[in-house]
This record gives sequence, structure tokens and C-alpha cells, in this order.
Amino acid sequence: MAIPTKTLANGVEMPYLGLGVYKMEDREEALNAISKALELGYRAIDTAALYNNEREVGEAIRESGIPREEIFVTTKVWNSDQGYDETLRAFETSLKKLGLDYVDLYLTHWPVEDKFVDTFRAIERLYEEKLIRVPGVSNHHQHHLEKLFANANVKPMVNQVECHPYLQQDELRAFCAEHNIAVTAWAPIGKGRILNDETLVKLAKKHGKTPAQIVLRWHYQNDTITIPKSVTPSRIAENMQIFDFELSDEEMAEIKAMNKNERFGQNPDNFHFDF
Repeated sequence: MAIPTKTLANGVEMPYLGLGVYKMEDREEALNAISKALELGYRAIDTAALYNNEREVGEAIRESGIPREEIFVTTKVWNSDQGYDETLRAFETSLKKLGLDYVDLYLTHWPVEDKFVDTFRAIERLYEEKLIRVPGVSNHHQHHLEKLFANANVKPMVNQVECHPYLQQDELRAFCAEHNIAVTAWAPIGKGRILNDETLVKLAKKHGKTPAQIVLRWHYQNDTITIPKSVTPSRIAENMQIFDFELSDEEMAEIKAMNKNERFGQNPDNFHFDF
């Protein structure tokens, strides 16, 4: 079954569901998880320089036998490598580790103060040089995006942020939609901490699905891309089974009512940068 795609601002198609590989530091575990996902029909892999598994991502893609152009690869520049020249060098390192000719989506990992504008300028250059297909950012609030708009020739086309039923990011998502910026949710199922919520348990029972599938479907119906992380083959398969049912408007409203503006990760405005 083909995973539906979202058309980004420049016409590039990005799958609505991908595999996140955060903390997959064991080589065999990473290779097995990525290979399994590709075998099942995933066509998007989300990594980062920080995750220390770009080599494994590239290797699994090559070994899959799937044409490169059918796979959407995202990676990110880490905070200690930000700035204009530094970002260009960091990208070169990532590309080498991945063993690819280009990256589909390259993101600023966090908005490092006094550096994130220059970092995005470098990402724009990589886009102009066709080394990346899509320029984007991660963990950017509206005020960060507005600062980029004032300095950039091309707006970021994707913003990857923490988003789940307890942190729904309505205002930020509306702002991004207004500026044709796709939103990707990291920690889309709240790091698993929300799955016992009675609303999700009730809806899961009603649809014959798991609470995680209910949440991933909710994201999809909200036009949000997700990259759930799992190394378990059954979970990787389960996360894909969200395109064969639909949540009603009432059910969507029930999940909307779960919002607590509760973060499980750091707030980009007071992130503790670890250099």
C-alpha cells in the first residue's frame, strides 16, 4: 500500500508518514529497522547529524534495491555546526556519511540564537545548488520563522516541531499553513506517554485500532506529516495501518479537547544547547 504524499510549496511530494530514527545508535538495530520499514512500503526516513546513524540510513537505502528517487531522506544540521560556512561543511559531512548525491530535505535542527538566520542562508544556497530538494527548519516558533522571512529569498517549506494531542500547536500550525509551510510532528504519539488517555483508548476500541494508530490518523486528518520512531517490526507495520479508516468530526473534536500545551521535549525558546 502506497503512503499518501503531501505536495510541498515547490511541488515536491513528501510522504505523510516516515520512519524516525532518533536514538537508533546500535548499527544492526538501525539497519534492521530501516530495511524493514522500506520493505513494508515506507518511503521516508528522518535522520540527523546528531543521531549518529546517517551511514546506516544510506546503507539500508542502497541495500533495499529501491530507486533512490523513490525515497525521501531528511537530515539536519546540529547546533554546534550552525552558521553559514559551518552549515555548508556539516552538510558535506552528512552527504558523505549517507553516501548520497543529494538530500531531499535539510533542516536547521534548533534555532541557535544569532546563528539560525545564517544557517538557513546556507540551506538556501544548498537548495539553489540542487544539493537538496527542499529547504526547511525544525523547532522554529512563529517569531523565528518571521525573522527568517525578513532575511531569506526562499521561505522554509517544512517546519518539524513537537506536536501531539497534549501539545497541538494550533497557532503555529495555522501560521505555517498560511505561509505554505508543511508541518512535521516529532514525538507524534507523545513519546508513548499519552497512549493510556481514556479518550484515545475509547476511540481505539471503537475503531478496532490501537491508541497510537488513532493519534497518527488524527495527525493525518490535520494535514500533519509524522515520523514515528520504532525499532520493533510489528510496531513499524502497525504505524502504517492508518489509511483504511477515518475519524469523524466529533471524534476529531474529542482529540482536540485533549490539548494541555504540555511539552515532553524542550521549548525552542529556552533550549539548553549542548556544545
